Amino acid sequence: MNERTVYDSSGKLCLMQMCTENAAGPERDELDSEFLGNRSGQPYLLQTNVYKNGTGGREMRHSLWFDPTEDFHSYSILWNNHQIVFFVDRVPIRVYKNANYTNNFFPNEKPMYLFSSIWNADDWATRGGLERTDWEKAPFVSSYKDFTADGCQWEDPFPACVSTTTDNWWDQYNAWHLSEGNKKDFAWVQRNLVIYDYCKDTERYPTLPEECWLSPWD
Repeated sequence: MNERTVYDSSGKLCLMQMCTENAAGPERDELDSEFLGNRSGQPYLLQTNVYKNGTGGREMRHSLWFDPTEDFHSYSILWNNHQIVFFVDRVPIRVYKNANYTNNFFPNEKPMYLFSSIWNADDWATRGGLERTDWEKAPFVSSYKDFTADGCQWEDPFPACVSTTTDNWWDQYNAWHLSEGNKKDFAWVQRNLVIYDYCKDTERYPTLPEECWLSPWD
């Protein structure tokens, strides 16, 4: 999906979301890719998050190598039974691997809807809630173009294209790992653009979640 953000977006989230429930219910699985609001002119931050059975807390925040207000850019998510990869302009910025965790924190048991929206989060989205939404600038607009989706439509009790068949490109071996080119890009992102990683927040997590001990390169 190609997206262009607006400048004074303080207090708002511009969101691409995969979610198992269309009302964000308490037992939902969810994948989030969201721009945090901005008024200051400082670089925009892109936050990603992973939920399993209603529990999140797996945030990462990245700055970007461009100004997202100047043009459309491509934001995408690869989700299969082996990994979740968040991409910006085909550059992987985050990899969340499935290693059959004992805490079972990998969303692979429920089908998901795909949403995109703007919503108010001025109690936390911009500088921790210091900058609130300026409602005098409403209506707020997010523009999209060139949306594409490759996926398997769910059919009870399970679809014919279930991931174990490996019939589709996203379930085949090349989609289980980053390519060599992707690894180089991902390493550059890790060195230069990561603003926050929950796996390094030992104040919040004195005992880090199990998935934090797995290298994204594995």
